[in-house]
Amino acid sequence: MGIEKPDVDPETFLEDVEMRVGEIVSAEEFPGARKDLYKLVVDFGVERRQSAAGLTDNYDPGDLQGRQVVAVVNLGTVTVAGFDSECLVIGVDDADGEVVHLRPDREVPNGTEVY
Repeated sequence: MGIEKPDVDPETFLEDVEMRVGEIVSAEEFPGARKDLYKLVVDFGVERRQSAAGLTDNYDPGDLQGRQVVAVVNLGTVTVAGFDSECLVIGVDDADGEVVHLRPDREVPNGTEVY
């Protein structure tokens, strides 16, 4: 694996994507989804949004509550098995292919914009 994407303009690369830090205030299993997902509610300070998140490999719902995550907040709403997912919690695969969510290394105010 190498870095394959072409360079972008550093002044405009985040113009279309808005990412913010939020705190997971509730997490529950989502048995109606085709994939292993959790239903999350994420507090972004001025508002809360729902997310259908594939964080089930490494996390129990109780472990996620109170944790901050990074999420894309301007993708619109996607309906997953009747559940409106209003933001995309960002994650990466670990060495075993399990999802690890991205979060700040220390607490920041909910709603802080990622730049």
